[in-house]
Amino acid sequence: MIHHSVDVASRVSPGLSALLRNRVNDPDSDQPITLVAARRFLAGLLPSDFREAERLHHFDTDASMLDEMDALIEEFGEGALAVDFVQAHAGEALSRVIESMVDDDNRQAPPTLSAVRAALVSGLGVRLVGEGVLDEDEDDTLLAEVDDLIEQFGPHSLAEEFLGCE
Repeated sequence: MIHHSVDVASRVSPGLSALLRNRVNDPDSDQPITLVAARRFLAGLLPSDFREAERLHHFDTDASMLDEMDALIEEFGEGALAVDFVQAHAGEALSRVIESMVDDDNRQAPPTLSAVRAALVSGLGVRLVGEGVLDEDEDDTLLAEVDDLIEQFGPHSLAEEFLGCE
């Protein structure tokens, strides 16, 4: 199966991204979720009269999630992994950590997710708490959050691409 870049997810609506994230993170799923599997799930959530109308093609909806799914399937194929279409953003606290690393004049290369993880393990979170950039309780979940991003997108992904929307 082909993995698509993080940029592909930027073309997905927030609502569809949330639905795909829900399907991808389903602990009962024993195999990777494809776009077509997510579409079947979405179609199953719709009222039966809507599903019947869909089958008969007697409806015209603007930019529904189902239409959006169909366009993605047409462009990327039924076997495309749903995880590639989930918008991923660092939370507010992790975004501040990433920004501090991006703004570091001593840094020679843009930070990757693995560099962010290494900096957190080396005490960056604690230092940022001391500087007032982070609250004490925000430091507790940063490592788990960056580990999730690494698991999903790989350790060499540029951390800046995951800065949260403000």
